[in-house]
Amino acid sequence: MGQRWYDRDRHPRSEGLRLPLCFFVTDLHGHADRYGKLFTSILTERPDAVFLGGDLLPKGSSLLMRADKEHADFVIDYLVPSFMKLRDALRTEYPSLFVILGNDDPRYEEPEILNAAKNGLWSYMHGQKAEFAGFNVYGYACVPPTPFMLKDWERYDVSRYVDPGCISPEEGRRSVAIEMSDVKWGTIVKDLDSMVSDDSMEHAIFLFHTPPYDTPLDRAALDGKTHEHVALDVHVGSIAVRRFIERRQPLLTLHGHVHEAARLTGQWKTRLGRTVCINGAHDGPELALVRFDPESPDDASRQLL
Repeated sequence: MGQRWYDRDRHPRSEGLRLPLCFFVTDLHGHADRYGKLFTSILTERPDAVFLGGDLLPKGSSLLMRADKEHADFVIDYLVPSFMKLRDALRTEYPSLFVILGNDDPRYEEPEILNAAKNGLWSYMHGQKAEFAGFNVYGYACVPPTPFMLKDWERYDVSRYVDPGCISPEEGRRSVAIEMSDVKWGTIVKDLDSMVSDDSMEHAIFLFHTPPYDTPLDRAALDGKTHEHVALDVHVGSIAVRRFIERRQPLLTLHGHVHEAARLTGQWKTRLGRTVCINGAHDGPELALVRFDPESPDDASRQLL
């Protein structure tokens, strides 16, 4: 992968070298038209890195169905060949790709994602750490319990409490087997603590699927809705992720999952202390493309294509 960014320690901004350009997209849900817009933007703008924030596959793929009728297996028949074609076209200018899956993506597709990572197509980031241009990149795919049946990427959040209307990780279904003790006792808060240990967060970029709880980024369209006469919480993000951000203060966090949040709140970017938090999800037909320079994440922009 071509490294065209500048070295922060050797090349200060005053030297006028081109600053790194990063793309962030999430929740594409297998829409080939949105992927096509992403590929065109990559070919045109030549970003240094692209972050893919989960829910990449067609809705219903967990039921062996597909939204895109042209592709029998979206990963093998579309996603991998498309990125390989992009890599062939860009050669040394092929960007660093950082990928996680999301709660709508069945985990049985993970081996093919890992195979592509072994072949250098992208870095698969769930539970992993990587380096990009002097920044540390971390990835985490899991979300707190939802009302949906697929539980491959769902964990208890900070305790075994489940919001009204949601289904616990111990129920529902999974596309791959997992130890029930891990399902019962595993939490997002434990996962995050073990993943980062005592790493410095000064130059850390986190690729999450879930947004932090009670922010403009996790606002769902649940106004006035109840479950068994109990009002539903309109904020559906992770308490563990919010507490982690507030306590550890990474440089930048990237999120998705709640498509309508930006429309409902008018905000797709917020701050928790020094941390810039961005939700790249979108509930319209367009591709929501977030562009950012990791040196100045406050200046990130969002365009609907």
